[in-house]
Amino acid sequence: MFSRILSLARKEFLQILRDNALLFILAWAFIGEIYIAGHAISLEVRNFPTVIYDLDKSPVSRELIGRFRMPYFKILSHITNEKEITEWLDSGKASMAIIIPVDFQRKITGGKLAKIQAITDGTISLSATVAIAYVAQISSEYSIEILEKQGKFTRAAFQNLPIIDERLRVEFNPNTLHSWFVSMLDFFYMITMVSLLLPAAATVREKEYGTVEQLLVSPLRPGEIFLAKIIPTIVIVLSLSLLSIFFILKSIYGVPIRGNLLFFYSVAAIYVFTMSSLGIAVATISRNLPQAGMILLLILAPMLFLSGAWTPPEAMAPWMQWASLISPMRYFIDFGYSVLFKGNGIAYVWHDIAGIIVLGTLLFGFSIWWFMRIIKF
Repeated sequence: MFSRILSLARKEFLQILRDNALLFILAWAFIGEIYIAGHAISLEVRNFPTVIYDLDKSPVSRELIGRFRMPYFKILSHITNEKEITEWLDSGKASMAIIIPVDFQRKITGGKLAKIQAITDGTISLSATVAIAYVAQISSEYSIEILEKQGKFTRAAFQNLPIIDERLRVEFNPNTLHSWFVSMLDFFYMITMVSLLLPAAATVREKEYGTVEQLLVSPLRPGEIFLAKIIPTIVIVLSLSLLSIFFILKSIYGVPIRGNLLFFYSVAAIYVFTMSSLGIAVATISRNLPQAGMILLLILAPMLFLSGAWTPPEAMAPWMQWASLISPMRYFIDFGYSVLFKGNGIAYVWHDIAGIIVLGTLLFGFSIWWFMRIIKF
């Protein structure tokens, strides 16, 4: 049995190595795509386009305006009337307007409460929320400095008051570098996507070229045929992902790999088997490659959204939390971050491994059952 599987697996390897376009796609997925994702996707707000409407035009207001500077804010214009605020925001040229009232300095020097207004374009809600948080932080720090200058407040006196001393410690990513998180997430996504596409394309190609009938009259059983298509995928995906870890994640982004790589790749091989089984299941119900591609897209998008990568499962609707349990990507992302980032062992990730194994077994069994059902018809 093993010799038959290895012979067919060798044939699959040769087909992949002879396809120059496919080799380029694989190299791009594990090198170019991960590199670009780490640089292009940012969870921070920088150069936020802002206009200023300063009605006070006082030294105090100018001092505050000077704090809204690069790299977080990009001041586009100092406008002169309210109509321009609407024009800048509606046209999309600016995303925020900061308005300083006419009596701003008088209230501050008189010891009264002075207010400013920030109007933001909430079309992109995440950026708007972060930008408002920046404004609030800058205003708070400026208020403390004014109180110190007026002698109404000293940091020494403040330290003697009964307060809560909040000290934040960020574990595993102390500098909160978004490139670590995004590049690692894209690394997991590329493993998922390639593991789906390679065996699916190989199986559909057999159906389109009519060579599947030759496989059926061979001594190989359906399970052996599928294993022969999955084995090259496991070898190729794991080899390319190893290059991604050492040449992109560690060398370029400095992502710390704290866990045991042998342990990670042992489970990653099971995950690739699971996703390859899903790809073959899609191929068995598809008539051609375009149809298989459309079905895979319909599967990949919900799988990514339900994986917990961008939204924690605890924040999802109850029915979506249950639906995420049938997504292999949820288990793999949780496992990957726990092992590579945190250095956790099997005691912390055994439930993720169990989920991957159960889904992989079910998907591989379904592929064989459906393929046998097609043969009978």
